[in-house]
Amino acid sequence: MRDTAIGMRRLRVALAQINPVVGDLEGNVRRIAEQIHQARQREAHVVLFPELAITGYPPEDLLLKPDFVEANLAAVQEVARHATDVVAVVGFADRANYLYNAAAVCAGGRVQGVYHKRLLPNYGVFDEKRYFAPGQHAPLFLLGDVPVAVNICEDIWFPDGPCAVQARAGALVVFNINGSPYHRGKWREREEMLRTRARDCGVLLCYVNLVGGQDELVFDGDSVVLDQTGRVLARAPQFEEALVVCDLDVAAARRHRARRTGVDEAERFPVGDVSLCPTVAVEVALREPSSTVTPVVAEPLPDLEEVYRALVVGTRDYVRKNGFRQVFVGLSGGVDSSLVATVATDALGPEAVVGVSMPSRYTSLESVRYAEELARNLGIRLLTLAIREPFEAYLEALRPAFQGRPADVTEENLQARIRGNYLMALTNKLGGIVLTTGNKSELSVGYATLYGDMAGGFAVLKDVPKTLVYALARWRNEKRPVIPEGVLTRPPTAELRPGQTDQETLPPYEVLDPILELYVEQDTPPEDIVRAGFDPEVVARVVRMVDRSEYKRRQAPPGVKITPKAFGRDRRLPITSWYRAWARVEAGSVPSGEVS
Repeated sequence: MRDTAIGMRRLRVALAQINPVVGDLEGNVRRIAEQIHQARQREAHVVLFPELAITGYPPEDLLLKPDFVEANLAAVQEVARHATDVVAVVGFADRANYLYNAAAVCAGGRVQGVYHKRLLPNYGVFDEKRYFAPGQHAPLFLLGDVPVAVNICEDIWFPDGPCAVQARAGALVVFNINGSPYHRGKWREREEMLRTRARDCGVLLCYVNLVGGQDELVFDGDSVVLDQTGRVLARAPQFEEALVVCDLDVAAARRHRARRTGVDEAERFPVGDVSLCPTVAVEVALREPSSTVTPVVAEPLPDLEEVYRALVVGTRDYVRKNGFRQVFVGLSGGVDSSLVATVATDALGPEAVVGVSMPSRYTSLESVRYAEELARNLGIRLLTLAIREPFEAYLEALRPAFQGRPADVTEENLQARIRGNYLMALTNKLGGIVLTTGNKSELSVGYATLYGDMAGGFAVLKDVPKTLVYALARWRNEKRPVIPEGVLTRPPTAELRPGQTDQETLPPYEVLDPILELYVEQDTPPEDIVRAGFDPEVVARVVRMVDRSEYKRRQAPPGVKITPKAFGRDRRLPITSWYRAWARVEAGSVPSGEVS
């Protein structure tokens, strides 16, 4: 192949959209080395890896362990040895005077340069200022005669951030490596931002993202390459590992830059803040590829499929990465447990899912039938363990203490806790983990039983409101009917007392969920929710239930994040608090209707 170290017109870039495991330094090095090998086979000049690919993302307080940081530094050197005739840009944790979220530029078998992330997010699920110091420089790297910039995740989100500074210093190509967590529809805002940044800076922009699940976070990948006008050249699929290869037309980018500035790029490049953007010449021979490539441009997933895939990936990786062989799901014959069992089966295979039907004296025959039908449709094992006798035994044992007191929610919760005991006993004896079946609507207002239906290791629907549960179940049935139709049409019920329905305790979910979205996810004051047209009594009641249930949520297992503000890492409120958000609405001092 012809050496084109001088006067390059085409730069071939590979985006390695991988699923690393936090703390698996040796395994992550193997994953990275394999992708370097594949990129070399496809004649790529550069291969990009996600943010903190060496450590896995986010490593959290592992970064406070000096031995972990040292092992990560050694791992970077091992990766560099694999990058001989290809440039590898790899995320890792660098240590100098401080600890930095960093990208290593590896080539010729060694680390030839390092970029330190300058903008550190410290909101929502991000806590980077706990661990890292901000970088002080934004170096440019010369690949042959092509000036390229490297930056990390948050650095690209701000119009006047490192990308703009590096472009003004002469960068034609920007490599942005990411650990950008998923939420519903985020790809749209993210890609629009990237289009804007590429256009405004006049750069070829290569964005690589993680894929896979890590605790409650899910990463959707969706890595993308854009030209200097913001046009998408390549896009990786969502929720799948992929190596996307794309040729960048450097000559066209040079012409575009010259037209924008009126200055020839070769003359303009040395101009700029040399102290902020030092230039590093990468010593590597880049050769013209022997053939062209047709890059993949994957279509983004439709809305409901995107959410469903996030639940599947989050569940699969939580279970598999933590070494569990099987999961147990309590099947009530309701929509929540039906959807959880379906997601688990799609994620893990039917052989790894065990459904457990636990009928009580209040369980209807149709609920038992729906659980059995679902298990048959999914091909999963079903255990039937009645709770009637233990429930009677509890009532008899507690009779002296409860003497003279009428039955209430206590007896309902007893049934839920017996079921929780059954499920946990099964995992202890048979191995595995319990998937809880509660949804975000229920968890928001405390319509859940501590040590009962909240008992388990992972909450698949923790961030999924009830109305979306129904929509996802119907979407999944369109692909292949597995959830019995009766589950989707009958009124939701916990069946803990005769004739019980959820709407005896809660507002209709069509009313409840929009209020919860405003109050929980958007932090809308209750009086403004009333002004948006909701009944003041209902708003006060819902807000009061949400605020008083914080202690329950703090004890809930982790679950897949699919909204912009999930309980746990996103939304952190004190358990002990005398602030009463609902007080003015409850007092009737806020008029309903439109804001004047």
